Amino acid sequence: MASPITPATGLGSGLEIGKIVDALVSSDKLAKQTQITTQTKLVTTKISGIGTLQSAMTAFQTALTNLGKTDTPAFAGYAAKASDATKLTVTSDNSAVPGTYSIDVKNLATSSSVASASFSGGSASAIPSGDLTLTQNGIDTKITIPTGATLASVAKQINAQSSTSNISANIITDDNGSRLVFSSTVTGKGTDITASSTTSSEFNIVAGAALDPKSTTSAGYIGKQALDASLTVNGLSITSASNTIDKSLGGVSMTLVGGTGASTVTVAANNDGLKASLQTFIDAYNTVVKAVSTVTKATVSDTPDKTTGATVTAAALTGDAMPRSILSAIRDQLVTTGAPGGISVLSQLGITTGQSDGTLSLDATKFTAAMNQGLAGDVQQLFSGTDSTNGLLSRMKAAITPYTQTGGIFDTRTTSLNKQQTDLTSQQAALDLRVTTLTATLNAKYNAMDLLVGQLKASATSITSFFDSLNAQKNA
Repeated sequence: MASPITPATGLGSGLEIGKIVDALVSSDKLAKQTQITTQTKLVTTKISGIGTLQSAMTAFQTALTNLGKTDTPAFAGYAAKASDATKLTVTSDNSAVPGTYSIDVKNLATSSSVASASFSGGSASAIPSGDLTLTQNGIDTKITIPTGATLASVAKQINAQSSTSNISANIITDDNGSRLVFSSTVTGKGTDITASSTTSSEFNIVAGAALDPKSTTSAGYIGKQALDASLTVNGLSITSASNTIDKSLGGVSMTLVGGTGASTVTVAANNDGLKASLQTFIDAYNTVVKAVSTVTKATVSDTPDKTTGATVTAAALTGDAMPRSILSAIRDQLVTTGAPGGISVLSQLGITTGQSDGTLSLDATKFTAAMNQGLAGDVQQLFSGTDSTNGLLSRMKAAITPYTQTGGIFDTRTTSLNKQQTDLTSQQAALDLRVTTLTATLNAKYNAMDLLVGQLKASATSITSFFDSLNAQKNA
């Protein structure tokens, strides 16, 4: 059996077979390996570059979403504040005006809570089949009770429809038995729940009937019937079915959160809040601009590369059109006219674009001057707009959505590059197999040659010895 050890130097020929084979294999491999290595590095770098852009754009999109929330307006020209946040909370929009308002909360809006008569068997009490109808604000919710139902299963049926009926059910067991208690998320006078049943008289609850907790047969409202909220603003009475009052005090929405009594609401210019929101927008925008610069700007060196001799090193996406299209898309929105108002360009707020790098910056002095000119109320209109499309925030989100959305430009490019990377991995595996096969083939050929040379040398030595022996006999 042939030896598995291949000598570096042929025993018969004296040639350095190992070095010869390595040189031949390396020469055969060089061109393809260089191509694969170069392409792999390029693809990997591009994937990283797109990841950098995607991360920056996602952060920008998140900032735009947060700044555009309607429940907490980020660009309100005026800010409302309640002196006692345990009684009410307040928010304002760009229609609010400076002022101080005395609020006196008489009572909060309450919801209906009614209970059935008692069942002696607890939650497992058997309920005959039939229909249970719950009524609130003239709207009926019908519950069809099947055979074999229990008090617990009836409660479960009611709760399964609570998202549409706004009525939920629970079982409360007191000293007199178990009652099915109906509650509602709807508040305000006249929203009391009534019930009628073809299956169990315990479920019958008539309008205006109060529950007698000492009576097992009594059914009705618990404590008090549903009430409207009642308060005064500067002595003027306001009644509301909801604890959120958003049309009684111009530009200010009040939410009653608990307790009664006096509080003061102050509306003042929101300069600090506006400045913070503007800076948030600027920082998020600049993150995108800087990311584009990072992945496109080539590096220039005074010392040539030792391998290529080049003095310019390209960035991940140098020469790629996509980063430029991103910058164009977002910059266009800064100069596009949107919602009408007193502010048409960001420079009116002291926001300028850097000539060297394209980033935005806020001049505090110019911003303060703009606020002193009474432009605070126009900032929200500029950013939030008068509808869902003409504000700067919505226009900017629309501009970047083609890139960030699922299946968008980033996803498409990344998928394509990942496919290239997979293909290059396959090419590398194929090349490695070819190298292994070629190495084995050349080693086999050179070792066979070495063996033949060795045999020829042995034959030559034998013949030479034979003739030397004949010559010696002749001369003896």
